Amino acid sequence: MKRAVTSKLRPLKLPPHERRRLANGLHLHLVPRGPLPLVAVRLVMRGGSVWDPAGKAGVADFASRLFRRGAGGRSADEISEAVDFVGAALGGYANEENVVLSLSAPSKHLEAMLELMGMVLQQPDFPSDEIESARRRTLAQLQNELDDPGTLAERAWARAMWGSHPYGHETLGQRRSIEAITRDDLVEFHRTRLSPTLAHLYVVGDIDVERITAVVDRVFGSWKGGPELAPLVPDWDGPKDAGHVVIVDKPEQTQVQVRIGAAGVKRGHADHFPLIVMNAVLGGGFTSRLISEIRVKRGLSYGASSSFDMMSGAGTFAVSSFTKTKSVGTLLDVALGEVKKMRTKGPTPVEVDTMKRYISGLYPARLETNEAVAGAIADVQHYGLPEDWISAYRDRINAVTAKDAAAAASKHLFTDRRVIVLVGDARGLEPIAGKYGVVSVVKPAELE
Repeated sequence: MKRAVTSKLRPLKLPPHERRRLANGLHLHLVPRGPLPLVAVRLVMRGGSVWDPAGKAGVADFASRLFRRGAGGRSADEISEAVDFVGAALGGYANEENVVLSLSAPSKHLEAMLELMGMVLQQPDFPSDEIESARRRTLAQLQNELDDPGTLAERAWARAMWGSHPYGHETLGQRRSIEAITRDDLVEFHRTRLSPTLAHLYVVGDIDVERITAVVDRVFGSWKGGPELAPLVPDWDGPKDAGHVVIVDKPEQTQVQVRIGAAGVKRGHADHFPLIVMNAVLGGGFTSRLISEIRVKRGLSYGASSSFDMMSGAGTFAVSSFTKTKSVGTLLDVALGEVKKMRTKGPTPVEVDTMKRYISGLYPARLETNEAVAGAIADVQHYGLPEDWISAYRDRINAVTAKDAAAAASKHLFTDRRVIVLVGDARGLEPIAGKYGVVSVVKPAELE
């Protein structure tokens, strides 16, 4: 008789993680990692779009993208030439909660690039011509988003979900807010929102810890100002338009973008891992139930998915797909039915075991590059996750049982407290949509 073969996952270990703190409060994280002579640097500062002031939505992202477009008296072209000459990359952006500066460079040029990064952070010039150029690019991007049905659906869904809550602020901004941003707004943002006390600098790659600590202290040690305490995100009790259907009227569309959303959970919630496994069964993979029922069995769409978006203050759950106008009702019935089935019965043990193997197998690939390691460590710090979050991730996934996943689904998947967004021809969609809740129709221009 053959003996059962069991396999045990090899431990997932990261290199030693050195933590330091400069006298000005800047948190420094150093991860020596070879053998390639490359380094990834990520500076994460609490101060993203959640805290954009009224009428200035997008100012955090707008300012972040301008940091390297002129600083310390050096032009954007001069900065780009210095970065490109050594084969490095330097950029800035904002998300909901953070402003991020990222740098990748060959290790032999790291010191020079850190000096450039420090200048870009601490001495942005915000030249008027670069501001206007960035404004034109941003307005063009916003217009493109209004022309793209998928992006339009995401924007309408976020607005319907979050309402006036700060998480509903479009990171990129709105047309009227981008038109209103002035150089004084950018200078004020830089002066009042960014602080070394609330910043974490991650350096991962071919480094000598003591040497880089000395370089960072020299480059960033004089940085000062900004808030001392992290700003708070207001509480959120779910979508303001729960039970509503929002139709974004685009009569020329032959395909309808579909989004169904509801409240989810914060990052690091006690049910995080059961929810990850459960969602992989429902709509998080190519062999998921939604794909099987919507694409394979009925041919309603080429794609369907579900996902949790987990932030530090709140989170959402969403189902996404697209189909023809005449089949929207069928797709909605199937999607809502699969969510209900998962909520009431949970996944099977076979489905759970399959998805645990799938998730566990993919996870190490997410940590192959220095940039990925820096991002993973930054997430652990930002969300206050356990120290062994990365090393024990696969163990926690594999500890999930079908009972755990079913309990999480029962607790967190929506019932009637959900929002549906449809982007397509309102004349054809209104008679169908009334079955699913109170219907409101908006024009794309109302989402500018």
